[in-house]
Amino acid sequence: MFQLGKTIVSEDIIEKDFVCNLSACKGACCVDGDAGAPLDKDEIKILDDIYPKVKPLLRKEGIEVIEAEGTSVKTVFGDLETPLINGAECAYVIFDEKNTALCGIEEAYNQGEIEWKKPLSCHLYPIRVKDYSEFSGVNYEKWDICDSACTLGKELQVPIYKFVKEALIRKFGEDWYAELEKVAEHKLES
Repeated sequence: MFQLGKTIVSEDIIEKDFVCNLSACKGACCVDGDAGAPLDKDEIKILDDIYPKVKPLLRKEGIEVIEAEGTSVKTVFGDLETPLINGAECAYVIFDEKNTALCGIEEAYNQGEIEWKKPLSCHLYPIRVKDYSEFSGVNYEKWDICDSACTLGKELQVPIYKFVKEALIRKFGEDWYAELEKVAEHKLES
């Protein structure tokens, strides 16, 4: 672990490799698990605002859940997340012709319908950020379903922090990312 400003960062994000391999995993991270994608408070209004433009891309099941539960839900622990269809896949999941799970929000972004790519927690994955009162923890979340992403990342020699560069800049800013790169370069030299 090392400190960058008000963050405590796991060395795994520099030392481990990762590149999503959708052809192998079929987007399992959006379908498996027992919780929706974590959301920040400010993302709730964004989801409410963009929903009319995202809705035409969503599946009937997703629309039904969102219209019954809302564009976001609060867990019993008070955390905010995306709603789930039957306790499984994210309500915003769509499937392509190869049955690969894709994000309906990101698809609307790619089509130029909205300017918001997707929830930050999804954009950052496999990094998870936990905010505390004085700092944020920046950690690698290892999940078996992403083994193919680890293998591809190793083949391509892409460390996690480079794979999620855009998302890290979105969360922490350009200066923070530049400092992270310096730490990574220093660790490689030593």
